[in-house]
Amino acid sequence: MNMNGCRFAASIALVLCMVVPGAALADEFSTCLTRLRGDALKRGVSAATFDAHAARLQPDLSVLALLDAQPEFVTPIWDYLSTLVDEERVSDGQAMLERWNAVLRQIEARYGVDPATVVAIWGVESDYGRSLGKRPLLVSLVTLSCMGRRQAFFRDEFLTLLTLIDDGHVKPERLTGSWAGAFGQTQFMPSAYMRVAVDFDGDGRRDLVDSAPDALASTANFMREGGWDSGAPWGYEVKLPAGFDVSLAGRRKKRSLATWAARGLSLADGSPLPTVGPDSGLLLPAGAAGAAFLVGRNFDVVCGYNPAESYALAIVHLADRLRGGKAFVAPWPTDDPGLSRAERREVQQALINRGYDIGAVDGAIGERTREAIKAEQVALGLTVDGRAGRKLLTVLRGR
Repeated sequence: MNMNGCRFAASIALVLCMVVPGAALADEFSTCLTRLRGDALKRGVSAATFDAHAARLQPDLSVLALLDAQPEFVTPIWDYLSTLVDEERVSDGQAMLERWNAVLRQIEARYGVDPATVVAIWGVESDYGRSLGKRPLLVSLVTLSCMGRRQAFFRDEFLTLLTLIDDGHVKPERLTGSWAGAFGQTQFMPSAYMRVAVDFDGDGRRDLVDSAPDALASTANFMREGGWDSGAPWGYEVKLPAGFDVSLAGRRKKRSLATWAARGLSLADGSPLPTVGPDSGLLLPAGAAGAAFLVGRNFDVVCGYNPAESYALAIVHLADRLRGGKAFVAPWPTDDPGLSRAERREVQQALINRGYDIGAVDGAIGERTREAIKAEQVALGLTVDGRAGRKLLTVLRGR
């Protein structure tokens, strides 16, 4: 059998396994559900809640493949940032700052986190409440509770979510989110929801799905508990001197700003580093040839929300842009930069115009769009990688 045939056979086998689980898999899952029911009752979840919402769940094996493929860990930094911090998200975020100004100022007064940072998290996590995730939360979490690695972690999240349902804070019919179990307008895991979510609108429920004030205040509360310092910067884009020893880089290898200045670092525009500020580590997300950043304690707090450094960089950069700041100075080390969401939609529309069935024009590069891009890259004589980059867009615009 040729390679394509092998791939086809493997795909069919996976689909059959997902649609009609084998007897062993079904028995294993049934046993796991029984154990989860007992654990839920021990936590105080009512039998009625478990039986109504969890007793007849079936696994979704597609989530298992996503455990090791989170985009913030595998996507080139220039693609990741170009999508999350584009002019569209900046403009929308500034509108949200104006719309929710009174609430955000109250949140800042109570929790000590500035509006731009809170709104930046909101923008990256759910596009300001527009995209809450489509996966059934209970299905994803019960699958990860019973299969794959980190079962103990996901089991706790699953049981905590049932507790939130039992307590009436979340509506079961609104429980969709990410494959890993995060949900709501600022994408909290159930354990974080239980720990730091607040009822800021005063309706008696901690509702991070349908209440923007609750979601924004809970996010600020999370950051405060993580140690956010309202008087400190997250860090600075910097310029490295020629011949710099890159072994000194690393977010946790913190040194004083004076020490970094003595080693020849300056701000990205060439001006001197500040003399006062938190100890900082050197972040080189694309190596020494790309943009460089000194990052302090507040950057670490953002990493507590999501441990990927690219994610934290997107948050702090979007917050700066919402305050009127400019794009990073240094270019990324690539001859094929990433595209904004508007440009990705342009690529999708061009593919549809060429007869490809890719679904909605939404700027999200899913599997159907990637396969269409690969086919078009073959036809155009480009590198075949399924990536929507500047080179592809330029060629499509010229045809």
